[in-house]
Amino acid sequence: MLKIGPGVDLKSDGLVLNRVWFSLQTFTAWCNSHLRKAGTQIENIEEDFRNGLKLMLLLEVISGERLPKPDRGKMRFHKIANVNKALDYIASKGVKLVSIGAEEIVDGNVKMTLGMIWTIILRFAIQDISVEETSAKEGLLLWCQRKTAPYRNVNIQNFHTSWKDGLGLCALIHRHRPDLIDYSKLNKDDPIGNINLAMEVAEKHLDIPKMLDAEGEMKTVFAEAVLFTYCVLQAETAANRICKVLAVNQENERLMEEYERLASELLEWIRRTIPWLENRTPEKTMQAMQKKLEDFRDYRRKHKPPKVQEKCQLEINFNTLQTKLRISNRPAFMPSEGKMVSDIAGAWQRLEQAEKGYEEWLLNEIRRLERLEHLAEKFRQKASTHETWAYGKEQILLQKDYESASLTEVRALLRKHEAFESDLAAHQDRVEQIAAIAQELNELDYHDAVNVNDRCQKICDQWDRLGTLTQKRREALERMEKLLETIDQLHLEFAKRAAPFNNWMEGAMEDLQDMFIVHSIEEIQSLITAHEQFKATLPEADGERQSIMAIQNEVEKVIQSYSIRISSSNPYSTVTMDELRTKWDKVKQLVPIRDQSLQEELARQHANERLRRQFAAQANAIGPWIQNKMEEIARSSIQITGALEDQMNQLKQYEHNIINYKNNIDKLEGDHQLIQEALVFDNKHTNYTMEHIRVGWELLLTTIARTINEVETQILTRDAKGITQEQMNEFRASFNHFDRRKNGLMDHEDFRACLISMGYDLGEAEFARIMTLVDPNGQGTVTFQSFIDFMTRETADTDTAEQVIASFRILASDKPYILAEELRRELPPDQAQYCIKRMPAYSGPGSVPGALDYTAFSSALYGESDL
Repeated sequence: MLKIGPGVDLKSDGLVLNRVWFSLQTFTAWCNSHLRKAGTQIENIEEDFRNGLKLMLLLEVISGERLPKPDRGKMRFHKIANVNKALDYIASKGVKLVSIGAEEIVDGNVKMTLGMIWTIILRFAIQDISVEETSAKEGLLLWCQRKTAPYRNVNIQNFHTSWKDGLGLCALIHRHRPDLIDYSKLNKDDPIGNINLAMEVAEKHLDIPKMLDAEGEMKTVFAEAVLFTYCVLQAETAANRICKVLAVNQENERLMEEYERLASELLEWIRRTIPWLENRTPEKTMQAMQKKLEDFRDYRRKHKPPKVQEKCQLEINFNTLQTKLRISNRPAFMPSEGKMVSDIAGAWQRLEQAEKGYEEWLLNEIRRLERLEHLAEKFRQKASTHETWAYGKEQILLQKDYESASLTEVRALLRKHEAFESDLAAHQDRVEQIAAIAQELNELDYHDAVNVNDRCQKICDQWDRLGTLTQKRREALERMEKLLETIDQLHLEFAKRAAPFNNWMEGAMEDLQDMFIVHSIEEIQSLITAHEQFKATLPEADGERQSIMAIQNEVEKVIQSYSIRISSSNPYSTVTMDELRTKWDKVKQLVPIRDQSLQEELARQHANERLRRQFAAQANAIGPWIQNKMEEIARSSIQITGALEDQMNQLKQYEHNIINYKNNIDKLEGDHQLIQEALVFDNKHTNYTMEHIRVGWELLLTTIARTINEVETQILTRDAKGITQEQMNEFRASFNHFDRRKNGLMDHEDFRACLISMGYDLGEAEFARIMTLVDPNGQGTVTFQSFIDFMTRETADTDTAEQVIASFRILASDKPYILAEELRRELPPDQAQYCIKRMPAYSGPGSVPGALDYTAFSSALYGESDL
């Protein structure tokens, strides 16, 4: 690895000018390779530097710095002043000038001039290079040994005799560009040919000036070999830097593409799910609504939890990517439109808003359908009972049997009609109930309301006709009554008492067979109490029954006693003794059946109460546990706990405990499903609902994952920026001290106080600039991660666009553009293709076909252009 090293003393490198003579051609070529960049060159090295002007220009080109303005006079003291400015600049770079003065250079002393040029070469081209903490000469020699080790007949031990056969120079070129020299054809016994081949190839293809004359002095090749080796090494170093930068950029782009893909998938799932949750169109049957409820349970327990994890992981990946971009001095990642983390959070919020109340709506709809089915069955029972009663009544009322009847018969018909009217009045309540139930079914939007309304209308129309016919028959009988006077009081009394009693028994049978629906022990107890009260009235009803039977017995006794030749049947009533006996027996049979159904419902309500208590016991334990874990995680995120790895281990243990606790949540979900299947809708034993537990659990999972990611980001920042654990602890201690509300945030004034305590001298403009870095969205607060990013940025040493541009310029041989074949030659295939694909065409001065603009490309890597 190459890095900056200390200054060089010429004598310490073994360069003694009175023993080693350098090729004027070599140094002249080296100087001109740099002066050509400024549009000039030298012809005679000992003459052209005497006035100091081109010497100062040479130093400016190779250092990239501006020297003091030169004197333009032609007098000797002007020339000496210029040379002194050059020598003073060299000395300012830590170089000891041994026996070299301005007068010797102005006088054209060749020995001193060459010594000065050699000093410049060592300081600005060679001396700043070291390999594994060795000196410049030793480091360069070690690098040459490593590069030429595999080649036959090459044994680099020094910068003198090891290079005389030219094979070392050819090996370096072949190692760098195997396409330029066929090393297998070289001959060790042809040193001049080898050296000329190396120099010609280097000058033609590598843009290295021809500094070594094979026909000249062969005993001293130190300077020539060193300069040639440095040029090759410089190109390799530039290529390595570019490879490193491109590898970082490729990895960042892969992470960006992965984020875009995952964000698209999650947003598409949310887009498909929201309409389903927003669809509140009720089904017509209980079975269909139960299927909707089951689908929703599957969504909450199977489909949504993985998406919660995906959303959390997506946020973690986004934060990690942004951290890597900051560390590598790259611009922040901006996802495509609609795929920002805030967009995903907004879509998720819309999903949860659509989900909110969906389960409650389903349960309300099931409860509504359950009531509808109950009302519909009740309507059918009452309608059937009424229709059975009303069957044939119109035909009876239309009879004109009174026209040929005797007085007794007419009076009997009149009394019978009075009994019918009593019965008709008793049925008025049932007809009103039927109409009321039909009205309620319409209001509750019963799916078969059309048939219900049709049947109800028929009953009401028939009822109106019965009323009209009853009135007309009464009027006819009353007209006949004036002519008929015989009346059987016993039959009349029987009819008057039997009809209400018969109606009471029919009502009792309806009540005993009535369907019921309750949701609590108190409600079923109320029904049981009412049933017990009903049973208490049975002895009185039995007494009434026996009294009615006694009337009929009395009728038969009178007929037998007085030998009356009329039928013993009651002409005033359609109710017979057999009918009364049958209905009474039916009532007695229904009483124990009703007892059993009420007790079964009481047992079911007790079972539901056990389910409530079982759910409440777990929920009252799980809810506080989740809250406690949230508080522990919050405390761990703001307390100094030593090394970040220790804090990470503690958070991982929290995460492990939370994952192990999942079985308790699943068991609670199972109990919650049992409660729903039992149609239990309230629970007075706990304030926690399943929805509260679900939301708390999802928040706990998200919080632990985000907290772990924050610590991972701190570790990544610490390691990438070279921050010690002590520095990180110091940052945390400072942050916690000024986090006065202990909520993981500093407001602007707390942050200003923190910076002042750490030695920052802040003016208003500088503080405003810093706030744009740590609080770019203007939230009014500074997070710990923003604080860490700022502190690490203050001392960060990262690659810059200028460094990458300089590296590309070396590969391009100082051209303002680079060609595709040069990129393929210098870089690995995948990275070369990466550059070729993304570099824009160069259109500046000197452009040639296929020229690529590496300056614009490098600026774009660091967000300094719109490329």
